[in-house]
Amino acid sequence: MDKERKIASAILEAIQDGIYVINQNYIIEYMNPAMIKELGEGGGNSCYHFIHQLKEKCSWCRASEVFEGSAIQEEIYFPTVKRTFTVTGIPLKNADGTVSRLSICRDITGRKQREEKLKASEKDYENLFEHVGCGVYISSKEGKFINANKTLIDMLGYESKETFLNIDLARDLYAQPEGRKKFQELIERDGRVVEYEVEFKRRDGSHLIALLTSHVRLNQAGEVIGYEGIIVDQTQRRLIEKELREAYTFMNKIIQSSPNAIIAADMKGNIMIWNPAAVEALGYQSEEVIGKMNISRVYPEGMAKRVMMMMRSPEHGGVGKVNACPIVYVRKDGSVIDGSLSAAIICDEKGTEIATVGVFVDLEERLAMERTLRQTQAQLLQAEKLAAMGRLTSQIAHELNNPLYGIMNTLELLKTEIPLENRRRKILEMALSETMRLSELLRKMLSFSKPDQEERGAVDVNTLLDEILLLYQKQLSEYSIKISSSFHEGLPMIHASKNQLRQVVINLISNAIDAMPDGGNLRVSTGLEGTSVKIELSDSGVGIKKEDLERIFDSFFTTKSSVKGVGLGLSVCYGIITEHGGDIRVNSEPGQGATFIITFPKYEK
Repeated sequence: MDKERKIASAILEAIQDGIYVINQNYIIEYMNPAMIKELGEGGGNSCYHFIHQLKEKCSWCRASEVFEGSAIQEEIYFPTVKRTFTVTGIPLKNADGTVSRLSICRDITGRKQREEKLKASEKDYENLFEHVGCGVYISSKEGKFINANKTLIDMLGYESKETFLNIDLARDLYAQPEGRKKFQELIERDGRVVEYEVEFKRRDGSHLIALLTSHVRLNQAGEVIGYEGIIVDQTQRRLIEKELREAYTFMNKIIQSSPNAIIAADMKGNIMIWNPAAVEALGYQSEEVIGKMNISRVYPEGMAKRVMMMMRSPEHGGVGKVNACPIVYVRKDGSVIDGSLSAAIICDEKGTEIATVGVFVDLEERLAMERTLRQTQAQLLQAEKLAAMGRLTSQIAHELNNPLYGIMNTLELLKTEIPLENRRRKILEMALSETMRLSELLRKMLSFSKPDQEERGAVDVNTLLDEILLLYQKQLSEYSIKISSSFHEGLPMIHASKNQLRQVVINLISNAIDAMPDGGNLRVSTGLEGTSVKIELSDSGVGIKKEDLERIFDSFFTTKSSVKGVGLGLSVCYGIITEHGGDIRVNSEPGQGATFIITFPKYEK
């Protein structure tokens, strides 16, 4: 018996697991070396106090089962060493008939930690699987979902996972059934697909565009048994891309359809945008300039830098832009056009300057309209001046005529009383001549204020001019002036007052005589200008200064000496011509003579 005990004791001491024995009073009777090494020597102490640091028996203690003859196994945490053990309780019969509990303790702390980590990992995977923002799936090769997360189920419009896992992928998921087959061919050939685009259909029949990133699932024999991966819904992105394309197309149509030239260039001046209006305004085709030409080419020298300085200044609409700045552009043919430029600097999201864009408004037409308007305003002003002067001269002429005729009659009577050889007779004739000149001046003033209102009719301009030139032929030859004429055959009639028209031509011929004191050439011609009848009178005289050209039709403006005139001749001509619906203009340079061009509308019966 002693030998058996020694053998048993040797065995217990050799076992690497901790072993301890307690009696029915829960007192530790024995601890093998492995147990002592783990907990320290505890013989004679109660197990609940020594191992579990409690004052009373453990509430979960199952020692009574062992005392009744049952073997048990349980996991117990030992707070003294902060470890978990698998404890096997075995009934041990003593010689006196009592039963003790033999407990074999195996440390499973490491295994428990691994299990906890595995559980945590599984939980994390489950959370990731369920809560990731894209669809996650596992499917069989035969075409069924084995598992799928809620995101994918919601994405495809299914209410329950059970229903979703029962769908047929080729028939119910793919918009085109052959899409499933193509996907399988690709993934089994390469082992995976990355961002493979496919069109799915939702449960309600609507379609969505998705990107699949997946790989094959293999069994232990290396055979493909299914697929797993993620599905990303691209429908919203496609919608945004479509909206962006539509917005770009719309903006491009605005740029291409704009009636104003729109030009954009990078910060080095390389042209990036050149719309059709720019082609029309500046003459360069788009393919000549985009990516090939610098913006400085369309500005006068140095103007491009000046525009950039203006855009960076706050004085022209704020920093980074210029509002309606007057500017000139240089066309492809070298001509210059006037316009207005509104421009801005374009920056990226970091505020870095990346480009400039400008809208150029061609003002040539508007400027032409403004010039026409100014001319019209000048004509209206001239008409007002003529009306005012007409009223004034009419009053003056009527007031002076009566006493003037009395003076002339008196001088005529005095002439009859003074002999021809008398010196006083000569002085008297000089006084009478000046008085007659004054009378003629008053007649012109009356003609200016109230031209003859005789009845108008059809007038042959060629015949009228021929008669006047014949009348003046002798006088012109005395002044060494040669006449040449060129009359257009078949010239239409005009509707005019013949006497007023004669007055206009005679006045112009008189001016031509005064302009050629040393002789010269007078050329008279007729022709058509559009649908109007044209008369040209050109002389080779002294010409008219540039600053006087715009004033020669003004009342009382004259370049002659005060002895020769007071500046009513051309004013009267202007009034008569415009009253007939015609126009008169002059071309002249100092020393190059002058050409007066008169147009009348042709007579419409």
